Amino acid sequence: MTAVGTLDNLVWRKSSFSTGGSNGGGTCVEVALGDGIVAARDSKVPDDGAITVSHARWASFLDALRTGRFDL
Repeated sequence: MTAVGTLDNLVWRKSSFSTGGSNGGGTCVEVALGDGIVAARDSKVPDDGAITVSHARWASFLDALRTGRFDL
């Protein structure tokens, strides 16, 4: 578990695809790497919190997206 406040110091990144387009760049997930965690949040409402998972779980998630295998 991540201590409260530690997410404030992370560098948040979002896809370059989030700029422009029909959604005006407002619909995107931001991701940040922390000490032992990966955090994800909604870019429209960043103050509403984030989910955090281990680096290993995030890697499994990305692999599932790439391969279409969702038996996480």
